[in-house]
Amino acid sequence: MTIDNSEPIYPISVAAKLLSVHPRTLRIYEEESLIKPARQGNKRYFSNNDIEWIRCLRASIHDKGISIPGIKMLLELTPCWEITKCPEEKRQSCSAFIDRSIPCWQRASTACAKEMKECEKCEVFIKAMKTAQEVVSR
Repeated sequence: MTIDNSEPIYPISVAAKLLSVHPRTLRIYEEESLIKPARQGNKRYFSNNDIEWIRCLRASIHDKGISIPGIKMLLELTPCWEITKCPEEKRQSCSAFIDRSIPCWQRASTACAKEMKECEKCEVFIKAMKTAQEVVSR
């Protein structure tokens, strides 16, 4: 049996234990739009990819001394329209292109998120997380 690393399987209490953090820390990361756990009702669920990303966040904050605003800035370095090779005519009406103050995955009701529905499986979201991990690990 193969495990899909993007499958949200851990409730917040288990994810917090795996990461040796308080569940409130995970809620703060979510409030800051650094993570986007899957939801079933009002319950949060985390995938193995989420756990790996949160480990990177923790290392960035605690080992590298990068602030949450600094991490957010790193995530903005990967514009979605470059990853998806979005045509010019589509970009001109895209809220993520017009207002670049927040990444596309924070716009759940607009832009590509309306079509994608699941940021955790979106190539833009995954590429941004990997780019930030690479920058931080240097």
